[in-house]
Amino acid sequence: MNRESTIDNKFSAKAVNEPVLQAEKTSIYYGAFLAVQDVFLDIYKNQITAFIGPSGCGKSTLLRCFNRLNDLIPGARVEGRISFHGENLYEKKFDKNIEEVRRRIGMVFQKPNPFPKSIYENIAFGARINGYRGNMDELVERSLQQAALWDEVKDKLKQSGLSLSGGQQQRLCIARALAIQPEVLLMDEPCSALDPISTLKVEELMHQLKEHYTIVIVTHNMQQATRVADMTAFFNAKATEKGGKQGYLVEFDQTEVIFQNPKEEATRDYVSGRFG
Repeated sequence: MNRESTIDNKFSAKAVNEPVLQAEKTSIYYGAFLAVQDVFLDIYKNQITAFIGPSGCGKSTLLRCFNRLNDLIPGARVEGRISFHGENLYEKKFDKNIEEVRRRIGMVFQKPNPFPKSIYENIAFGARINGYRGNMDELVERSLQQAALWDEVKDKLKQSGLSLSGGQQQRLCIARALAIQPEVLLMDEPCSALDPISTLKVEELMHQLKEHYTIVIVTHNMQQATRVADMTAFFNAKATEKGGKQGYLVEFDQTEVIFQNPKEEATRDYVSGRFG
């Protein structure tokens, strides 16, 4: 994909050991309500980072901030810093380049959401509106191959994406995200609506994709985190005076440390199933 943009220049390649994404003293508000408080974490290239924790602890809220999807929620705001290759994504100079930010940092949602279009057009549509000028047939095939879906759909590309099974629809959505050539893939509970066989296929796909992409996944499935993640962040929530929940990061480390030798008692209790 040949394209020029100010963001491509700003986000030039950095040293391998520098984080791709960073949260530094990041707090997230909905109006006056503080939803997530003072998060620090680094996400590195070609790794899978999992966010785990009980419902309401801010995992998805933080995930959506990495490509500014929370901008779409009235009253939402971020304090502190969220960086992509060292550039603060919440500086005003990026306000006019939000679509490019979301192209570079793609998103796969909890529930498969194919467009009511053909399988082919599900892949081609996003690439087309993002200015892709290459061979579209090749892009569609490559994206479906990357999503481990090509062999299952290559003879029915004109059929509706909605005709596929749930697991196939989710892989179609992953292929759609890959077609616009992101660097980072955010995945918000991508297997929660899938059966175990489809879940395994998506997990195998994630292992393949991390060779070329940086992945951040929110999951409630502890076994899934141990199977796919290199790093794991455990979030928890505390009750507020007004009866709500305020999320915070408890511990962030290599996945094997989080699950086998965590530093915090709350982490140990959660991963062992004592609460959550």
